[in-house]
Amino acid sequence: MHSDNIAISVRNLSKSYRLFKHPGDRIKQFFSFGIRQYHREFAAMEDVSFDIFKGETVGIIGRNGSGKSTLLQLICGILKPSSGSVLVNGRISALLELGAGFNPEFTGRENVYFHGALMGFSKAKMDERFDEIAAFADIGEFIDQPVRTYSSGMFVRLAFSAAISVGPDILVVDEALAVGDAKFQGRCFDRISAIRNHGGTILVVTHALEQVAHFCDRAILIDQGRLLAFGDTASTLSHYLEISNTPPCKAKQAKVTEGNIDDPFRSHPSYCPEENRWGDGAATITEVLITQDGRENPEAIVPGHLVEFRLKINFQANVKQPIYGLAIKSPVGALVLNTNSRDLLGLDTTPDQCAGSTVLIGFFIEPFLDCGTYLLSFGIVSESASGLIPHDRRYDAISLQVSHPHSASGDITLNPRFRLTNAQ
Repeated sequence: MHSDNIAISVRNLSKSYRLFKHPGDRIKQFFSFGIRQYHREFAAMEDVSFDIFKGETVGIIGRNGSGKSTLLQLICGILKPSSGSVLVNGRISALLELGAGFNPEFTGRENVYFHGALMGFSKAKMDERFDEIAAFADIGEFIDQPVRTYSSGMFVRLAFSAAISVGPDILVVDEALAVGDAKFQGRCFDRISAIRNHGGTILVVTHALEQVAHFCDRAILIDQGRLLAFGDTASTLSHYLEISNTPPCKAKQAKVTEGNIDDPFRSHPSYCPEENRWGDGAATITEVLITQDGRENPEAIVPGHLVEFRLKINFQANVKQPIYGLAIKSPVGALVLNTNSRDLLGLDTTPDQCAGSTVLIGFFIEPFLDCGTYLLSFGIVSESASGLIPHDRRYDAISLQVSHPHSASGDITLNPRFRLTNAQ
């Protein structure tokens, strides 16, 4: 039974295609009346079942060609399943591959109205929404130029703005955000957070595992058209590392069990038990210390005053030129800082580490941040010929309170000063 609390229900979903060696084999197959087979069946999706609840943000991950985009197209009704069913509870808006749904010869304005019409909105309703859509897209006079003249960044800004303008109950995004710049991605995640906070459901396909770790409540792992895992983000990411020929996550095994004495990191006063932790365990982040103005692990930090985030890292295996990372997420979920030792110091600047070694590293920032609660993420990776190897990534692991200093009366302390000098 389809519960009212379920946004998307997938049951025994399969999609197969007939593959022919030669174009003429299609005609032969038609006239064979099933007596002889001139094709082979390719299963792009095979017996997949899961439920996604309202208000969830779910990531779909997997290697290239695993069937992620096929799954999204089946959910959105673009493809018809060979067998099984998809039930969607609410208005769904999809931002699939770049270019999908927009006519390149239409102007941006015309495509916005065309998209609204497809979603069942009248011209009058789109008139009410258009100025907001154009402002969010921020492409200026290009709104009245054919979209074939757009850069990829301009295109995705308009496409995303149109997709969210219809007030979707379910927003489906397929890799599109990877095209936008960092500022635009921040605005997108602000809007995604707003949709989610109003009970909306987000379904996103991405190769950026960091985005999944930072923003998703749960994750789906697809491989060769089959559902391999669906559950909490950290364990699903660890499973993905296993099928990607990366050793299983040793760090994850020592994760957040109550009373775990092997992880001093957990004793930090601002530790978040809901952290997403994953990696192969070749190195582990075991302690964190925050200092500002001589205070250690303060309840709140003051904007503008230098802060150090000091990490203790143990190496369980030899790691060549490790890369250390820090990220800060805003109260609404957008990344306000994403940096690492390589960006700050340049290539080949961190020494190799051998098994059994321990290092202390420090990130220093001047936090010109609005007041509020932020989330800190830390990581250590190294690079191989096939890409980055995550050793220990602790995402949304520490909460960071930013506040202005207050006087005894409760007013913000502005530290007034006075000086009088004689005029010359």
